Amino acid sequence: RRRMESGEDVVVGVNRFRTTEPNPLLADLDTAIQTVDPAVEATAVADPSRPVVSLQADGSAMYTIQALWTQAREGLDVTTVICDNSAYAILAGELENVGASSGGERAGRLLDLGAPSLDFVALATGMGVPATRATTAEELATQFRTAVAEPGPHLIDAVLPR
Repeated sequence: RRRMESGEDVVVGVNRFRTTEPNPLLADLDTAIQTVDPAVEATAVADPSRPVVSLQADGSAMYTIQALWTQAREGLDVTTVICDNSAYAILAGELENVGASSGGERAGRLLDLGAPSLDFVALATGMGVPATRATTAEELATQFRTAVAEPGPHLIDAVLPR
């Protein structure tokens, strides 16, 4: 591994950033939610000497969960943290923004990812990616340190309150 140097070009998705600090935080917030994993893989393939950290919501992760298999097959140094609140919270917020938040119980179930529950640890390990589940901030910190210290793909299912 090597540290990013100030002034290096980094491409994430369709955006190009000029780094001003070693190891900057890059965010690709202007694309659709289903493009996060492909952008992460492109970043990892573009420079395998740099580890990549992907922060994903549970709902958006389900759009391209098969990207974990690609990370395992290619040995990409990606640590994926799934922010798991068992809900499509972004969609609930958008419905509220347009005044459509009171659609009834059946409509509300469309935004719930808890029936059946998603097991991101099982999904990741089934595709060859080592995975853990964190239910506290302390567990998350420990698991994150371990994951980024080891080369290759890892997934952390960070369970959040609803």
